[in-house]
Amino acid sequence: MNSTLRLAAAISLASLLPLSASAAESKGSVEVVHWWTSGGEKAAVDVLKAQVEKDGFTWKDGAVAGGGGATAMTVLKSRAVAGNPPGVAQIKGPDIQEWASTGLLDTDVLKNVAKEEKWDSLLDKKVADTVKYDGDYVAVPVNIHRINWLWINPEVFKKAGIDKAPTTLDEFYAAADKLKAAGFIPLAHGGQPWQDSTVFESVVLAVMGPEGYKKAMVDLDASALTGPEMVKSLTELMKVATYMDPDGKGQDWNLEAAKVINGKAGMQIMGDWAKSEWTLAKKTAGKDYQCVPFPGTDKAFLYNIDSLVVFKQKDEGTAAGQQDIAKQVLGQDFQKVFSVNKGSIPVRNDMLADMGKYGFDACAQTSAKDFLADAKTGGLQPSMAHNMATTLAVQGAFFDVVTNYINDPKADPADAAKKLAAAIKAAK
Repeated sequence: MNSTLRLAAAISLASLLPLSASAAESKGSVEVVHWWTSGGEKAAVDVLKAQVEKDGFTWKDGAVAGGGGATAMTVLKSRAVAGNPPGVAQIKGPDIQEWASTGLLDTDVLKNVAKEEKWDSLLDKKVADTVKYDGDYVAVPVNIHRINWLWINPEVFKKAGIDKAPTTLDEFYAAADKLKAAGFIPLAHGGQPWQDSTVFESVVLAVMGPEGYKKAMVDLDASALTGPEMVKSLTELMKVATYMDPDGKGQDWNLEAAKVINGKAGMQIMGDWAKSEWTLAKKTAGKDYQCVPFPGTDKAFLYNIDSLVVFKQKDEGTAAGQQDIAKQVLGQDFQKVFSVNKGSIPVRNDMLADMGKYGFDACAQTSAKDFLADAKTGGLQPSMAHNMATTLAVQGAFFDVVTNYINDPKADPADAAKKLAAAIKAAK
């Protein structure tokens, strides 16, 4: 049974139970389930909460800790099975269409907002298609993240005798060797499966390029998953792993980011939400830290789009609150404030084309420029590790194989590639 059918079967029970309708408070009450819980992320979501409450609605915060969102998804599925879904929830990528296919998402409540705010012309087609189901908006896109970033503490680099950011894998290894020799952690990394796969997909992108990445990670082509380029990717991944924080096993990403910020580590491979931690620490891009594409991926943009879906609700006040949240999310003011706090870039085309006008820093300006350019060249690719490229079942297969491989120094990359293809085939 494929993942869509599994989800549909699991939550079809909800049709036997009444959807809960929260008692209206003020204009209406909306519960929002999300996993924006780190310091910078919380500051970002608090901006939206404040604006919605200013508009007269009650925001019931359903924050669930866990950077990758797996725990939040477990909670959400339990809620749906019980016939008690929240009004709004953070869901991403193909999972949006999967949830919509169950009939639990509202295909009507956002129609007027989308038409009035001209979402179809405001959003890049890839962004718009991500949040639609059968042509109707069932979610509002919040922001765009670039995954394939390398975060650097330049002061640590200087102490280790490194004079520039690495642009190739060989330069990355050379820098890591110097960092280790100087007594620093070369690569801050929390050994959680989603973090392992974040590094993995960046390495795949560096070795195989955007087209090869698409064949393997999006199309799930068996020959690409087991071919020589994937074997090389896994070989390089194992070498990268030798530089990871020895005390990072099970650590949350923001705790590892703090090691780079505090000068204990030199680098971190992480999406641009890592910038929120630097911002929270009152550090300045280009001065206190550097953000560069992961070595070998400067012509590619691995993306993640945060989105908020709307569940069917019987309470009119909740529906009005859902519409208000959607309208505020795509407003220029919120798009700027949220992305500045979150470390991401806006989803609005008009803002992406003129980032300097809105006061975005050098990292964000580079990200926006690359997003628009790579959208035209094929360099724009959805992240597997962050729920944008495939189903949760297939993603889980990637996670299991990659994490087991990284944690076995004697593992054979060719054998790991075969295991990866087999696991993905079974998960489809």
